[in-house]
Amino acid sequence: MTVREMQDEILRLKKEKDICILAHTYQSQAVLEVADFTGDSYGLSVKASEVPQKGVILCGVRFMAETCKILNPEKRVWLSNSLAGCPMAEQMDAETLRELKKQYPDYTVVAYINTSAELKTECDVCVTSSSAVSICAALENDKILFIPDPNLGGYVAGKVPEKTFAFRDGGCPRHMAVTEEDADRARAAHPDALFLVHPECRPEVTAKADYVGSTTGIMDFAEKSGAREFLIGTENSIVEHLQFQCPEKKFYPVSPALTCPDMKLTTLADIYEILTGTGGEEIQLSDSVMEGAGRCIRRMVELGD
Repeated sequence: MTVREMQDEILRLKKEKDICILAHTYQSQAVLEVADFTGDSYGLSVKASEVPQKGVILCGVRFMAETCKILNPEKRVWLSNSLAGCPMAEQMDAETLRELKKQYPDYTVVAYINTSAELKTECDVCVTSSSAVSICAALENDKILFIPDPNLGGYVAGKVPEKTFAFRDGGCPRHMAVTEEDADRARAAHPDALFLVHPECRPEVTAKADYVGSTTGIMDFAEKSGAREFLIGTENSIVEHLQFQCPEKKFYPVSPALTCPDMKLTTLADIYEILTGTGGEEIQLSDSVMEGAGRCIRRMVELGD
């Protein structure tokens, strides 16, 4: 099959099988073109609850498919490639967090959504990169243990100075790989470009940005801005997607290190094999994980409204 032929067959099969395809924005352009919806992990999970299809293929990484299943327990949810994990989501397990909570007994535990479903059972509330500031500000407790990303947590702490934050070492290996020197070189090479950065980057990198925000926020800013050139300080697939969406503008990667190998695992063939019943992994979670992680995620929904 050619790319176009496989895409056409996927489009036919998903209707026949009553399956919705959700693709994270870090997926390839070829995958995005067969998806019913694209967006960030939380947005996709919410969208899954709104669609009529009884099955969902999540093109992304494991914690995203878990979140989708937790918010849609009555639907069948498949992870497009069973090897697609998230290093940051795997940096802490539930036992480690239980020990950490003993050091901070009067702190509210705020988990970035980029965590496993099992870890969420030990947390009080989840946040996304776009909702973290508002949710942390809304919490009654003025002491917050923010896991697992100290870069995003530090960015939030700067926006909510009236509260006390505690962190643990960790973070996204891809965003953390971008150095201040990378940012300086990129800005020197493209002096007219606005620098748009994800808050998972190091603080010395975000300090140089013209805009700091979630992946969705970065894309919205670039599309609506009157500027013509942009340096994109998040996963490099966003450079390609913006080139398609705004062909009249110029987009440049900050560093080749901003390429997530886990996000790149999913192929059109993976989706095709799920639809033909020959591949993929259906997400199955225990009742205790569904209940515990669900409490944490629903609290995010309540505070985020």
